[in-house]
Amino acid sequence: MGVLELLESMIVTANGILWGAPLFIMILGVGLLLTIRLGGIQVRLFPMAILRLTRSIHEKNDGREGDISPFQALSTALSGTMGIGNIAGVSTAIVLGGPGADFWMWMTAVIGMATKYAEAVLALKYRVRNADGTMAGGPMYYIEKGLKNRWLALAFAGCAAIATVGGGGMAQANSIANGISYQLGVDWAMPLPIIGQVSAIGILVGLTLTLFTGLVIIGGIKRIGIVASWLIPFLSIFYVGGGMLVMLASYDRVPGAIGLIFQYAFSPYAVAGGALGYSVVEAIRYGVARGVFTNEAGLGSAPVAYAASKSRSPVDQGLLAMLEVFIDTLVTCSITAFAVLSSDMWDDGLTGTALTTEAFSRTLGPAGAFIVLTSTILFGFSTIIGWSYYGEQYSAYIFGHRHKNGFKALYLISVFAGSVLGVRLVWEIADLFNGLMAIPNLVALAALSGVVSLETKKYFGQGLELEPIPPKK
Repeated sequence: MGVLELLESMIVTANGILWGAPLFIMILGVGLLLTIRLGGIQVRLFPMAILRLTRSIHEKNDGREGDISPFQALSTALSGTMGIGNIAGVSTAIVLGGPGADFWMWMTAVIGMATKYAEAVLALKYRVRNADGTMAGGPMYYIEKGLKNRWLALAFAGCAAIATVGGGGMAQANSIANGISYQLGVDWAMPLPIIGQVSAIGILVGLTLTLFTGLVIIGGIKRIGIVASWLIPFLSIFYVGGGMLVMLASYDRVPGAIGLIFQYAFSPYAVAGGALGYSVVEAIRYGVARGVFTNEAGLGSAPVAYAASKSRSPVDQGLLAMLEVFIDTLVTCSITAFAVLSSDMWDDGLTGTALTTEAFSRTLGPAGAFIVLTSTILFGFSTIIGWSYYGEQYSAYIFGHRHKNGFKALYLISVFAGSVLGVRLVWEIADLFNGLMAIPNLVALAALSGVVSLETKKYFGQGLELEPIPPKK
């Protein structure tokens, strides 16, 4: 067994333990706790959140503390969540956990809307100003200042920094490289030290991604926010629109796809040929894991972006943060799931981006392949640049801001590495450190749930939600 095979085996074993009942209970339990304490805010105030989104696009933010506008903060957070997980992650969850995995992704998202709201509120409440005038915030700050626990804050920041490299840089680059290689139908290989035989296409993609990522992240959060605020709305319309075309073209199979999701969310599925098939436990494991990976509710990543917002109040940004989960999982991921399941190809041996590509292509032909490839590249790139800022802030919390450039260099290396490594190893690494960073953040969210509830009551008690926001001239 080679070094990479041994590493993959060890990480798979660790994930089997980590992503078991205790972590599922923590993620869903904290989300339910916040849902109850906030009075079902994700349903009750959903219309207000939509209103805040439409107004935030034209909102003036001059004179407010922060580095980017509330809409740019939401776009930056969405650039981190709306990535390959929406395309390859959903397909991977269906292949590994069966159709029922998508149901558990939905449940994780509904509950996660309250979790994301709380993360944004705490991020703005406990943020700090750096010596250079920029804002800094996130779980490490609300753990240290809210819970008065510096060691737990450091533990979060350490796991989060590694998760950024694995889930932000490596996983996204890996799916982009595999998507391009699959579309071109080319499998040229060449040897690299330690790693062994790797795809030549992966090397070219890795070098290109590394270059363009460097050009964006060198400008910091302001440049990332500007790029994300233009890229994410376009991508959302482009991919969701393409998925809607797939559903319209195969409308007669969509009800059956939805039926598969609900049928196998609570009962095992036996594949043809006497294989073991899928268990309900696997559906929950991969549904929750991929759901958390794609919308990041409870992980503690997006609060870093929200902390830089020029929002008029923590609750205002929290309302926008709820929509991040809705757009990412309940809309975009569902489009992928319906397309894959209605194509009847989900158990044909394909996985990841390749499966989604074939599902779109079966209905739309070459146009479908173009939609998936373009979305894969741009979604993946948007996540790469978004998570670069997260990792920079985690690293700065541990080592100080003068070492930010060192992390950027490491991150760029991870982008290249992800382009040439095996797909399962990369995703297992992402799952491992996502789980590890979630634990201290979930502890903090549960402990500070009363603070979130108090901030919410204070906001509505002062009537701030009625303050008019004039349109931009």
